[in-house]
Amino acid sequence: MWACFSLVSRYGGKSVLTSYDIFALRSITASLVLLPFAGSLPRGAWRDRRLWVLTILCSLLYCPLAYNGFRYAPAAHGAILLSGLQPFLISTIVWLIAGTRPNRMRSIGLILIAVGITCAAMPYFSDWSADSAFGDLLILLSSISWALYAVYATRWGYSAWTLTRAVAFGTAVVYLPIYALFLPKQLAAAPLSMIAIQCFFQGIVATILAMLAYLKAIDLLGAERAAAFLALVPIVTGLVAVPLLDEALTIWLLGGLIFVSLGSFIASRYGSISLRS
Repeated sequence: MWACFSLVSRYGGKSVLTSYDIFALRSITASLVLLPFAGSLPRGAWRDRRLWVLTILCSLLYCPLAYNGFRYAPAAHGAILLSGLQPFLISTIVWLIAGTRPNRMRSIGLILIAVGITCAAMPYFSDWSADSAFGDLLILLSSISWALYAVYATRWGYSAWTLTRAVAFGTAVVYLPIYALFLPKQLAAAPLSMIAIQCFFQGIVATILAMLAYLKAIDLLGAERAAAFLALVPIVTGLVAVPLLDEALTIWLLGGLIFVSLGSFIASRYGSISLRS
């Protein structure tokens, strides 16, 4: 699902839809699907400052930055910066807020992941331009926002189901009025097939299914261990592009697969299980 996020977001970014349209479709679809469960949110959820902080980090900041970034940067760049950097960003944040430095084995795993991500990125270095560099910067900022969200979601200990609904409804309440009143729209010019793809994937797969799976993973494994698996996303994206986009299975991609897989296996076994406070 994370690998597909880069592909589908880039697909939408190259269409007539604005990044604000894609975020609106995501928010509308998710909130409508989850609406029957709104009444069972914990009492006081709307006044919970921590839930609002998490909503800002993983949605109100993350989504506009990521979707705008995918208007300029290729999907492969997004997969590397958005997912491949998560193990390093999360370990850094854990170190800063909890004082927990990566142990020797986890450091070895992170080094192997870094080598693998570099291998996967090598074919794309020659494609960089001013536009793609700007898109990369936006995606990097969104990646930092997500890493902060992952750490604090673990630290504050909300259930996956509660947090998924709170983020969906909080986003709809804040973002949709701003979108309706002030932001540029191109929905009328977009084909229904594009709108349907973005509604289904962004609203249901990314906002609900992927969120529930990821939150459950960090609940069971901790933010650091779960993040190690996100390093596989650039590799999966590259492998999927081979049959779907007729791209070559390069030696760089194979090298990346070997190093990232080994590094993810090691790093996922040596990380902080709990940061809760």
